[in-house]
Formats: sequence, C-alpha cells, structure tokens
Amino acid sequence: MQTAAEQTARPAAAATVAPLLAVKNIEVVYDNVILVLRGLSMDVPKGAIVALLGANGAGKSTTLKAISGLLKTEDGEVTRGEIVFDGERIDGIDPDKIVRRGIFQVMEGRRIISDMTTLENLRLGAYTRSDKKVDDDIDMVFNYFPRLKERTGLAGYLSGGEQQMLAIGRALMARPKMILMDEPSMGLSPLLVKEVFGIIKQINRDLSVTILLVEQNARAALSVASHGYIMEQGKVVLDGTADELRDNEDVKEFYLGGAGDQRKSFKNLKSFKRRKRWL
Repeated sequence: MQTAAEQTARPAAAATVAPLLAVKNIEVVYDNVILVLRGLSMDVPKGAIVALLGANGAGKSTTLKAISGLLKTEDGEVTRGEIVFDGERIDGIDPDKIVRRGIFQVMEGRRIISDMTTLENLRLGAYTRSDKKVDDDIDMVFNYFPRLKERTGLAGYLSGGEQQMLAIGRALMARPKMILMDEPSMGLSPLLVKEVFGIIKQINRDLSVTILLVEQNARAALSVASHGYIMEQGKVVLDGTADELRDNEDVKEFYLGGAGDQRKSFKNLKSFKRRKRWL
C-alpha cells in the first residue's frame, strides 16, 4: 500500500512532464469564412517522432502552418484555442520569431531555392544564427546526406530525392528543437522513401530533434513514429501508439491497404461513412 507521501509525490512528478508542443482545441479560419480546423488538439513529447495522418483535405498541412505561423500568408488565422511550445504560447506571433524559438518547417514540395547552389541553400537555413559553428553544421549535414556534398551546382538540377535531402538539411542548419515535415515522401520512389525515412529516424535518434511528421504514406510514417494522430474533416478522430494504430482494423482498412488477409471491396469501403466508428 502506498503511503500518503508517495500518493502526493506521483501527481507532482507527472506534472513536470509537459509535452514540447501542445495544440489545444484550435480552430482555423481562412478568409474569415472557411472553417478548416475544428477544435483540434494534440501533444508532441520532447524527443519523439509523431505522425499526423489523413487523406487529402483533412487539414494536416493547415495544422503545420498554424504551428509555424505561416497561416498569415494565406489569409488564415487561429480563431480559437492556443498553441504552446516549450512552455510559451506561440499562436499569433510572426514566423521568424517561431523559427528563433526552435521550430522549423520543411514545406510540402521541398521549396528549395532552385537558382541557388546546394551550399547557399544550406547557409540560408542558418539565417537566424549568429554563432560561428555554421560550417561545422554544414559538415554534419553532409555526413547525413553525402550525395549533397557532391552536388556543387544549382539546387534546381538536383533529383527529387536530393532536393528532399537538401530541404531536411536546410532545416537542420537552424539547429531546431522541433522540425515539422510536410509529406517528405511526395514524389519519391519506394527505395528513396525508405532511405529518407531511415535518415529521419537517425536524425531524431542522434540529435534528439523532435519531429511532427505529416504523411499520406501511413505505413512509412508509422515505421518511424512512436505515436500517431489521424485526422478527418479538420479534427483528430483517432490517436494512439504506432503499434496500436498499425493493429487497428479501421486503420488497416483505410490507410494501410486492407484489414488482415481479407481484401476489402469498394462497397465495403463506402460503408465507412455509414459506420462512423471513429467520428
């Protein structure tokens, strides 16, 4: 039986473990009219890889933009709730200030500067820094992505996989506490997807960088994540550990290509809207 001191000590200890990022019941509206996120909440523990999964239009990219402050560029805003990073509220502040606080977003489609060299793109990622260790970190990026060291020309001539590596390397140059990755597998071959996700896992392990990973390739995302959230129509409908989501029959059916050995027909697929087991 626990003593009174032990019973009071446990809640106090638990209270000290706060997530690095806490998204609390936020709503996002575009153009003062279009409601995209509908009371979304999620936690990202420090040092973890968390996957945010869902179909096109579910609100995944909007969630990342709300966290990184980029909604303003698209006439969007957080109209309700709050976003807390490392103990401080960040919703509503400018994107450059969010980068300085330790969040860097790798945008969907890479968004590298095509008429700059690989090295210039990497240095651009360090624009918020004033220390003298930028060159050391460039060497670190080249250790993770040796192919980039060989590509001395303009970044626009890199392959899709190399551009994705450059986008991730540019994020590392900011020395972030947390990286938001939006569809890193987009446009890549299965072999490159495996390679890129392997490097993502290695970066998380070696540098203790927290990663929030938005992906449609649920199988690849859950292979590296410890926890996952599934979004539908602007809200989280299911969450759990990566193992729990992989074993969930609905997740298997609608995101992992089938439940067990039974192949689902299109007729059964449509029944999801009638069942609404997680809505």
